[in-house]
Amino acid sequence: MLKIFFLILFTSVISIPSFGFELSSPDIKDGARLTDQQVFNGFGCFGKNISPLLQWKNPPIGTKSFAVTVYDPDAPTGSGWWHWTVFNIPSSVTQLEQGSGSNSKKLPLNAIEGRTDFGKPGFGGACPPVGDKPHRYIFTLYALKIEKLDLTSEASGALVGFYLGQNTIAKSTLTAKFGREK
Repeated sequence: MLKIFFLILFTSVISIPSFGFELSSPDIKDGARLTDQQVFNGFGCFGKNISPLLQWKNPPIGTKSFAVTVYDPDAPTGSGWWHWTVFNIPSSVTQLEQGSGSNSKKLPLNAIEGRTDFGKPGFGGACPPVGDKPHRYIFTLYALKIEKLDLTSEASGALVGFYLGQNTIAKSTLTAKFGREK
C-alpha cells in the first residue's frame, strides 16, 4: 500500500513540470487598468480594440499546443463575457503579436480564433456598462496536451472553454481591470 502511495505521489510531482510557466505582456500589467488600446470600439465605447502583445516562457513538458482566452467574469449576463479565444497555437510559438486579434495574418499558422460574445471571431476589447464597478479581464494562456482542438471559428467561448478544461496541462493568467464612469 505504501508503494502505491509513493508511486501516485511521484507521478503527481512528475506531471507538474510547469513551475515558471509565465504569461507576460508589455501592453498590460497584472492588476492594472487596461488602456484605450484594449478597449472596444462600439457599444458606446471608443477604444482602439487592439489585442495586446502576449508572450510566454517555460511551458511544461508535454505541451503540444497553446490556447489563449480573454474572459470578463463580471459582465452582467449571468455567464460572463468571452472577449477572445485563440486555439491550435503550435507549441513552438512563444507570443501573439499586438493586433493579431484583429488581423488573422498576424496569427501563427493554423491558429484559430473562436466566436466571441460580440458574435464573431477576433479580439473584442473591454466595454463594461457605464456605472458598473471596474470589470476584470482575465487573459489566460493554456498549455495543452494535444496538438489541435477539433473546433472551428464558429465555436463559442463556452465550447472552447470546455475543450480546454479537458486538455490543459498548465495555465498562466494576467488580470487587468476597466470601468466606465459616464
